[in-house]
Order: sequence, then C-alpha cells, then structure tokens
Amino acid sequence: MTDSTGDMPADATPALASPDLAGADEPETDGGGRGRRASSDEPDLALLEREGDIAADYLEALLDIADLDGDIDIDVEGSRAAVSIVGADLSKLVGEDGSTLEALQELTRLAVTRDTGARSRLMLDIGGHRARRREELAALGRRTAEEVASSGEPHRLAAMTPFERKVVHDAVAEVDGVRSESEGEEPERRVVVLRA
Repeated sequence: MTDSTGDMPADATPALASPDLAGADEPETDGGGRGRRASSDEPDLALLEREGDIAADYLEALLDIADLDGDIDIDVEGSRAAVSIVGADLSKLVGEDGSTLEALQELTRLAVTRDTGARSRLMLDIGGHRARRREELAALGRRTAEEVASSGEPHRLAAMTPFERKVVHDAVAEVDGVRSESEGEEPERRVVVLRA
C-alpha cells in the first residue's frame, strides 16, 4: 500500500491507499503521532459515535449497491468505534482469510476520515468473522506463550494483520515470564514470543 500524496478534486473518490492506516491496530507508535487524535485518557465519545454513524451510512450504501442483505450494529469499544454487519450469507464480504473484510475496513475508515478530518481507528466485523478470529488468535497467543515460558526458546508466528498481531500481543501479555514483539515489514510483519 502506498501513500496518496497528490491533490484530488473535492468530488473524487478516495484512493485505496491511505497514510499510516496499516498499523492502526497495533500497540506501536509511528514516531510523530501524525494524524492521531489529541492524546487524552478519555476517548471523545461524541466523535466515536459520529464515526459509527458515518461508517453505517457508508456500509448501508455499499450493501445496497451489492444487493446484499445485512443489519448494521454500531458500538464503541474502548477508544474506537466498532461496526458489525450481521446477516445471512456475508462470506463474499469477508473473503479468503478476511482479505475483503480488511479492504472494506480501510475503505470505511477513509470515508470516516474524509467526513471528520480525524484519522479513524474504526473496527469492522462482518458475520462475526473478526470475533471468531480474535478467539482463535488469543488461544494461539496463550498456547505459544506457555510453550516459550516452558522451553525458553523464542517462537516466530506466521505473518499477520495489525489486528491479529494486537490480539496475540494482548494474549501473550497475560502469561508471566514471556514477552512479545513484532518484527518485519508489512505484509510479512509477524509476532515473536520470547522469554522475558
């Protein structure tokens, strides 16, 4: 994914690329805080609710265009808006290994950013895919952390998306005597679990 730096007419559709969104789900810094909300212990609830509303409108239009049925649920989870599409068969919107879901999340974030002027960390789930994946990854993280704590040998996991890495980091943090870090460049960035 490359940065979009050229000027676009006001009515142009945003490009698929967006500055610094790839790592938005990881507990790592980007050095300068570019495009982030002003730091605060309390999330701006009104802004997060507005993000959810904008995302819901965007996704509703997308479902209409694709002639797909689905209900949209909006919530705020911690410091981010969370939007879920639930319905009968939404597998086309999830894609292989969630690839279409990831792309739709980025497009939805771009739509929200365009309207609010603030970088969005919105989380999109479709048909419960991300929730199921979170459970699988949390179990993988705990299991790997316990193996590393026992053997002392570092373990490198397969390449993952920022969302997936964050879930694994959180699970590893719950196990005493181990730590985790990310290494590599997108799209081959992966979690390494080591003894603390």
